[in-house]
Amino acid sequence: MARVVAVHGVGKQMLGEDSLLKEWCPALQDGLRRAGRPPLCEHELAMAFYGDLFRPAGKMLAVGDPLYTAADVAAGFEQELLLSWWQAAADVDPGVSPPGLDTLARTPRSVQAALRALSNSRFFSGIALRAMIFDLKQVRHYLTDNQLRRMARERVAALIGADTQVVVGHSLGTIIAYEALCALPNHGVRALVTMGSPLGIPMIFDRLLPKPGRWPGADTLAWTNIVDSGDVVALVKDLRPQFGQQLRSALVHNGSHAHDATIYLTSFLTGSAIAEGLDAG
Repeated sequence: MARVVAVHGVGKQMLGEDSLLKEWCPALQDGLRRAGRPPLCEHELAMAFYGDLFRPAGKMLAVGDPLYTAADVAAGFEQELLLSWWQAAADVDPGVSPPGLDTLARTPRSVQAALRALSNSRFFSGIALRAMIFDLKQVRHYLTDNQLRRMARERVAALIGADTQVVVGHSLGTIIAYEALCALPNHGVRALVTMGSPLGIPMIFDRLLPKPGRWPGADTLAWTNIVDSGDVVALVKDLRPQFGQQLRSALVHNGSHAHDATIYLTSFLTGSAIAEGLDAG
């Protein structure tokens, strides 16, 4: 089994284990070097891939994500999360007008306004509208589709063995990694590193299984949550109020790519958190 298990984030349904490792492995090695630790061997890092669970079934002459529009943003969870993204983007980007009282109501008009505002933000620049909506739906599907949730968690659990020392999750992958560790009795993982995590968002935290706020391992597990102050997906930056003061919260600066997994991985703080788990006796 690998010493480090990685769990990717949202929107990777068109990729796979090997293609994601080509992105993650060099960045993770750079982070370890920044922390003064020798790099891992290639076989010591594994990617728990679950993106294909969200990939639409193929058919002739139809590829890629569904052609979503604003009308496809479902009432309830999807609209609430979208409006939360809008407010968070406005808080960190002067170019994004904040939602007003007339647009905070969960209506088709507010959805269109939110998508328009986010498409002009630095954080979501270059992301197609249909991809943004697809990401919303991935988060909701994971939290509401019990079969998909179980299958995604099993992908992570299948890679965690006696030799696994560190689990690193990004974005939606932090939710899956957290729940997978909570569901594994007596696992020996020494460090959990979460990057750009939405775990603290109330509408997500309240839906966690088996129980919101549970510590995902033994008392000796070191959990480090790493976030960029401009990361809109990680709306709640400090997870300690929900998960306990033993959790360590770290702020990094990722520049214009606030939510990018590879930029998180090259950070000294990320490398140090991973190295600590690898060196723990």
